[in-house]
Amino acid sequence: MSDRIILHCDLNNFFASVSLLSNPTLYDMPVAVCGSIEARHGIVLAKNEIAKKFGVKTAEAVWEAKQKCPDLVTLPPDYKKYHEYSVRAREIYARYTDLIEPFGIDECWLDVTGSTLLFGAGEQIANKIRNDIKRELGITISVGVSFNKVFAKLGSDMKKPDAITIISRENFKQKVWCLPVSDMLFVGKSTAQKLNQNGIFTIGDVTKCDDTMLSRLLGKAGAQLKNYALGEDVSPVTPESDDDIPKSIGRTITPPEDIVNSDGVWKLYIGIAEEISEILHAKGLYAATIQVHTRDTNLKTKEYSRTLTSPLNTSILLAREAMKIFEKNYTWDLPLRSVGFRVTNLKGDNVAFQTNIFDDDRDNEREEKIENSILNVRKKFGHKSLVRGRTCDE
Repeated sequence: MSDRIILHCDLNNFFASVSLLSNPTLYDMPVAVCGSIEARHGIVLAKNEIAKKFGVKTAEAVWEAKQKCPDLVTLPPDYKKYHEYSVRAREIYARYTDLIEPFGIDECWLDVTGSTLLFGAGEQIANKIRNDIKRELGITISVGVSFNKVFAKLGSDMKKPDAITIISRENFKQKVWCLPVSDMLFVGKSTAQKLNQNGIFTIGDVTKCDDTMLSRLLGKAGAQLKNYALGEDVSPVTPESDDDIPKSIGRTITPPEDIVNSDGVWKLYIGIAEEISEILHAKGLYAATIQVHTRDTNLKTKEYSRTLTSPLNTSILLAREAMKIFEKNYTWDLPLRSVGFRVTNLKGDNVAFQTNIFDDDRDNEREEKIENSILNVRKKFGHKSLVRGRTCDE
């Protein structure tokens, strides 16, 4: 059986590149797209190549970036435009294959195995896409070409911007095994640190590891990591579907002022829960686990979670459960800069749910009926036609 031909397409410095299209006079200057300092989201979301050369990094504070690059020009994000260009890029990919799997707003895998008779070899298709993106969108793209998704992703990361890297069955040991293990897909900072502490520094080192050792260090992920390093990833390129169940739904909010008591947390939780509930209802899902996020004024982040006895999709009930988790774990040693929560372990509405025979479910049933009535009114008259008083500004 012949190898698949997989491309990983990564739009270069996507937010910054798209923002510069509206600000062409800034092309030769260091530029970063940043969150609002006034709204206390003052971090670097993206930067152009010039800013990158000054050492500006994504997710660092704006003041830190400006210490490295005093002439840094900051631009606000334009998410509507980013979405538009992401859609346009995927329309270009669709000319060459219908097997497109998004990996964030600016990255996609493409399986072009069945497209070679029409468009040529993998490298030729990658070049056609690269030229189309540059000509039609005015931005650049890096493309990795390989026989599996993991190596295609590695390839797109190896040469930027506006480049193509081929990792083949014949050359992957020379190209890949010398790279730091942290370059491997899904190897985060803590995993890389754990591997480094045990003498595993490169992707090649992983291939030499005893399976038992990797299992001890990383559990089941250890065997998967070794398969990836050996080029044995067989995961398919899976197109996105409206029927796909999301892995989690949630939001974190940083209000204009620090949160100093539980009442402030509850007000934010109600708003977040309503957003979550609408998505759950739209997709016919229930949440079985709630994860709470806190970030205090020293910027220390903590997360707490709990699996529910019975899955929920009603906003007020989700907010109450999140509040229980919060109040059990947060001691108010410091005010909070941001709070949030998300729901995971999502179940379809056809799943039989366990009920607690010691609970009176009448209150829950009443809340569910109220929620359904609210959603029906909003569907007919718009989201703002009914607003809980608790979420309104005082």
